[in-house]
Amino acid sequence: MPILFYFSHRQFIVQNVAMLLRFIFLAFLSLDGSFAFAADTQIILDTAQQHLRLQTHGQSGSITITMGKFDGSRLPPCSAHEAFTPQGSRLIGKTNVGVRCLTPNAWTVLVPAQIAVTGTYVTTTRPLIAGQAIQAGDLSSITGDVSNLPTGAINDPAAAIGKTLRNSLGAGQVIRADQLLAPLIIRQGQTVRLISSGVGFSVSAEGKAINNAAIGQLVQVRMESGQTVSGTARADGSVEISF
Repeated sequence: MPILFYFSHRQFIVQNVAMLLRFIFLAFLSLDGSFAFAADTQIILDTAQQHLRLQTHGQSGSITITMGKFDGSRLPPCSAHEAFTPQGSRLIGKTNVGVRCLTPNAWTVLVPAQIAVTGTYVTTTRPLIAGQAIQAGDLSSITGDVSNLPTGAINDPAAAIGKTLRNSLGAGQVIRADQLLAPLIIRQGQTVRLISSGVGFSVSAEGKAINNAAIGQLVQVRMESGQTVSGTARADGSVEISF
């Protein structure tokens, strides 16, 4: 009986050790495979992130790139990757980066990313009405994330001071360049001085402006004779005529 017990006990130990070794071996294979998949996914993410860094280099403001969730475990192996910017993608805010495999397999994926840009933008300090001339006290410079600002948002108060608004704005609203109008230097019906000069001569006359005009804009002037001429509005309120 003791001998039988010895062999049974020994057989039990051998079987359990064999099962344990098999379990460890299978776990190792599974772990090794997951490492391989994770490495491929990380390479894709790194390729996409490096592409975004190159594309955003030199932009104004402080740029932070955060890659989104991506799983490349179902993709065939790849030894050469190439990143590209998909058509219509922006290099700010939520975006996507394309990554394609060049060899030995051919596939293309889109990797999500978030590009946050910290910069300066200008907002109103109080409600402003259309046609109102903007003063320094009407504006405030804000430093923050500009990723989701509307296109054309200005970043310098000087770009707005002295100009008039095309439309009314509430307090705290972002100011865009297309909402600003240069101040009128000539108004309709105003008597203006016309100047025409060249090499060795200068001629001036007076007339009435037919339309409003800001500096550099075209203005039509009716002369005392009834003739209508066109010229360019100057900063001093005169109209320069070129022949």
